[in-house]
Amino acid sequence: MLKNSICIRDVTALILAGGEGRRMNGQDKGLLVWKGRPLIEHVLEAVPSEVSSILISCNRNFEQYEVYGDTIRDANPTFEGPLAGISAAMQTTSKPLMLILPCDSPLVPADIYYQLATTLNESDADICYVNDGEREQYLFALMRTELKSSLQEYIQAGNRQVNRWYKQHNTVEVRFSDRQGSFKNCNTIDELDELN
Repeated sequence: MLKNSICIRDVTALILAGGEGRRMNGQDKGLLVWKGRPLIEHVLEAVPSEVSSILISCNRNFEQYEVYGDTIRDANPTFEGPLAGISAAMQTTSKPLMLILPCDSPLVPADIYYQLATTLNESDADICYVNDGEREQYLFALMRTELKSSLQEYIQAGNRQVNRWYKQHNTVEVRFSDRQGSFKNCNTIDELDELN
């Protein structure tokens, strides 16, 4: 039996901005300026205005991020990786679905939500993520927040690998083989400078 059809009002958007930025000399990647605006603003352009709310997972610069949405912190604010941010967001929202995007990929396709939602709905999966034709892009995803207990247990057991947690659930990919460059993330200043 298929789960309920996806309604965009049932979606919370989560922007992952909680990294240390080690390869960026400790700078907060989401707030780095590209083409005159912080990276997070470019990413937010791909979030449909109809979503119920926007959450920003961050561990510093809270006042700056609050301009864009409600900020949430990891339960243990020691930069424990993206799953910690996803888990904290799942504990916060009452909505059944969460759209997840990283803050450092400003070329994310404008139709990403609709592609993820269509594939998730048709497959009746728990998690839908992007495959860019070369590799899995696990942090561009739409998932059901009913997985929050599973994720919390996984993290409490000392695990951090996103793909291993995904494999515990019913997952499906949506392919963007014709738009590989759209998922390029900026881990260094040089990568940011080279971004088209």
